[in-house]
Amino acid sequence: MKILLGTLKDKGDELAAFLEPRIGVKPEVGGGELDIEDSSIKKGIRSRHVKTYIKRFLSIEKVRDDYRVLVESGELRLVELEGEEEEEKEEKKGKGKEEAKPTEKEVDKEPASGEKQAEPKEAAEAEKSTPSK
Repeated sequence: MKILLGTLKDKGDELAAFLEPRIGVKPEVGGGELDIEDSSIKKGIRSRHVKTYIKRFLSIEKVRDDYRVLVESGELRLVELEGEEEEEKEEKKGKGKEEAKPTEKEVDKEPASGEKQAEPKEAAEAEKSTPSK
């Protein structure tokens, strides 16, 4: 099994040390990737488990939001998210907050007394003008 580190190659040794007790073998570090012999991995450990361990490592290093872990045919790849995607997420969060604020203000703000009384009168007049059966 291969783990391609991408821009995280400087943390390869730390990741190898983190994975060793969990998968039962120390991965070989070299050239921006970790190599793990499939035959020496603990019984029952699959690439899905290793992916979870890598995500946990990224969380501990506080870079989980910056990377994505992809699994392709037994090969794991750490892909750094681009700054634009992060900005889009922030914009969406910001828009959601902005939309929520006017709604809260509208709920908190009482309409003018003339507006509130005009609606029921109009509805009552409309009912009177419609013919009843």
